[in-house]
Amino acid sequence: MDDSYRNVLSPRESAKFIATNSTDVKIKKDGVERVAKIIQENLCSSEYSIKAWKQHKLHPQKMEAPTVDWIFVIDTLNFSFWSESNEKRFLVEYNNEKHSGYWSLCAALKRALEEGIPITTPSYYSTVSLRQLQYIFRSATDTNIPLLEERLEHLHEVGKILVEKFDGSFVRCVEQCQNSVEKLLEIITTNFPCFRDYAGFKGKKVSILKRAQILVADIWACFEGKGYGKFHDVSLLTMFADYRVPQVLNYFGVLEYSTALMEDLKSFRLFTPGERLEVEIRGNSIWAVELIMEKLRQVQESSVLDGVHLNAVIVDFYLWNFSKDHWADMQHIPIHRIRSICY
Repeated sequence: MDDSYRNVLSPRESAKFIATNSTDVKIKKDGVERVAKIIQENLCSSEYSIKAWKQHKLHPQKMEAPTVDWIFVIDTLNFSFWSESNEKRFLVEYNNEKHSGYWSLCAALKRALEEGIPITTPSYYSTVSLRQLQYIFRSATDTNIPLLEERLEHLHEVGKILVEKFDGSFVRCVEQCQNSVEKLLEIITTNFPCFRDYAGFKGKKVSILKRAQILVADIWACFEGKGYGKFHDVSLLTMFADYRVPQVLNYFGVLEYSTALMEDLKSFRLFTPGERLEVEIRGNSIWAVELIMEKLRQVQESSVLDGVHLNAVIVDFYLWNFSKDHWADMQHIPIHRIRSICY
C-alpha cells in the first residue's frame, strides 16, 4: 500500500469523523428511526434477506469457484453508470431486454460469456484490447458506457496481478483470507491499487472503500455466508457509499443537505472526486446506516429479529434496491453527479 495511506482511518472510523465534522450534510434522528422501522418490517416479514442477492436474474446462481471470479470482475468495473439524461442512456440488450446502470454491466458480462468471450478469466482480460472491450460493452443506443478507457486500465491492472501473484484467480485471495473480512480487505487494498478509495478530510486520511467492501459483500451474499462466502467478521463491513443510496437517505429524511449544497445538486454541477462536499455526502451516508443499524440491534435484542441476518450489507442492499424500484418517486431528489472510478 502507498505509504501515504498507512494511517488511513477505516470506513467506519472515517464515517464517524466525517459526520461529526460536516457542515453541509446532517443526519436526522427522526429519519433514522423511520427507515429502521421500514427495514425491520421487511426483515420480519421475510420480504428481504441474504437470499435477495441471487433473486436477481442477472446475478449468477451457482455457488462455485468461477462465480468468485465473476463477482471480482463485476466489482472491478462497478462504477459510474449514471446517464447525462434519460434521453441519452447507455443500455445493454440481453435476452430481448434492455438493461441500464449496474444491470447493464451484469448483462454485458453474461452476453459476452454466452458468446464465448472469457471476460471473467484474468489471463484474458489482463491483455484485452480497447476494441474488444468496446464490443463487449456495445450499447443498444448511441450512448457508450462511461469511462471505458479507465475500465480497460482496471482490467489490465487486476488481471496481471492475479496472473502473477494469485495463480490467475481471485479465489486464491479468498482462500488466503482465513474467513476474515478484515484480512480480505487488506489483501484487496494492498494488492489492487484501483480499489483504494481514499480521501483527505479536515486533516485526516479517510477511507470509504465502496468497491472493495461490496466485492466482499457480494461474495458473502452470493454464497449465503457459506463456503467462499463464510466470514466470521462480516459485521465489519459498512454500507457502500455511492450516489444512489444517499439519494434514498435524503428522500427518507435521514440526510439533510444545506441550502448551498442542495442548490449545487439541483444545478447539476459535476462534483470532483475527493472534494469536501462529496466526502461529506458519502461519509454521512455510512454513518447514517450505522445509526439505523443501532436501532435495528435494539429491536433484535428483543427477539423480534431473532435469527435474521442483520448487518450494514443487508441495509445497503435494501436501500439500493429501493432506489431502483422507486426511481420514479425520487426524481425530485437530485444525486451528486460525479465521474469517479470509486463508485
